[in-house]
Amino acid sequence: MHLAYPAVLAALLFCVGLYGVLARRNAILVLMSVELMLNAVNLNLVAFDVWLRDALHAGQALTLFTIAIAAAEIGIGLSIVLMVYRNRGTSDIDKLRDTAERHGPDDGGGDDTAAAAPGAPAHRTEAAA
Repeated sequence: MHLAYPAVLAALLFCVGLYGVLARRNAILVLMSVELMLNAVNLNLVAFDVWLRDALHAGQALTLFTIAIAAAEIGIGLSIVLMVYRNRGTSDIDKLRDTAERHGPDDGGGDDTAAAAPGAPAHRTEAAA
């Protein structure tokens, strides 16, 4: 088998993943695109390992480490996305660029619901309620 076939397939997978990272707004789709990019790297590692006939199979060993890192990345990333979705109500990346709470010009005391950002959840203290 020629090395060109898996290399072209890996390049196409990587380009689709890169497009998904740059063009998508949903955080879960961005994580899936990162996984596509990692799978393209894994395909290249295994293809070059077979092509070079490495006695130690270093490409396959690196592929196992990459799969383990990808599993940890998707677990942590998905948990972060779920917590952000619970707190903010959306997983749209464009709406999550400013994660700090915005406060209006009247920052001292009083009702916090008027000073909060329009999309931010309203938090009231026991003294204000």
